[in-house]
Amino acid sequence: MKQFLLSLFATSVSIALTFGTAAIIDNHAKQKAKREIVMMVMYDMYNSLQSIEKADSMIFQSMDIQRQIAEDTTQFDTFRFKMAQLMPKAEYTETTERIFSSSIETINTVGNVLFTENVAAFYQMRQLYKTSVCDSVYNEMTRTPFTTLKGILDFNYLVYAIASSGILRDMQSLYAQSKQMMEVSDEEIEAYRKQREQIDKGITESDEATDSIINELIQLQKNIDESKEKLKLE
Repeated sequence: MKQFLLSLFATSVSIALTFGTAAIIDNHAKQKAKREIVMMVMYDMYNSLQSIEKADSMIFQSMDIQRQIAEDTTQFDTFRFKMAQLMPKAEYTETTERIFSSSIETINTVGNVLFTENVAAFYQMRQLYKTSVCDSVYNEMTRTPFTTLKGILDFNYLVYAIASSGILRDMQSLYAQSKQMMEVSDEEIEAYRKQREQIDKGITESDEATDSIINELIQLQKNIDESKEKLKLE
């Protein structure tokens, strides 16, 4: 009986250790996957804000140039080309948004409804900024003769500046809330950014190598074609 009880105890401990270890490993894998998704999304939000903050700055720069030209019209020729270059653009990719929004498994892995709602609201605001600010400014600029003094001074940036600052402020708030919610620090985002830059650099170098091979093949084919033409002449 003693031997049986010892054997039973040993078996029970072995089973507990096996399943307990498996559960720990599985939980660790889930937490790691969750963190990777969160960092991917936070990095995308960070990049989007960088782009939109730049666009917002361009609008304010344009208004300041308008003021300078209005105060001294002799500066028109100096600034008119710069005005055309200060076109606000929301430069971002929608890859992360599609991955996060279209996969229920991704949302389940994160396991935070409030974070999911914040991210969805952020992406909606990003799209709103693109359409109501960047696209609208571009469309109006194409209809406005910026080659004339009147055209530049008549362009009304105020409505776009107000919309830009309002949307940007809301996006910054959503970003800050998301960071706090998921306990993501600025240092972590910076480390993730550097890691992604290294990956992107490797991809760029690979693309350059591929382009070099393609150019070499094109040149080789060109040499073959030239040789074939000479054969025809003979």
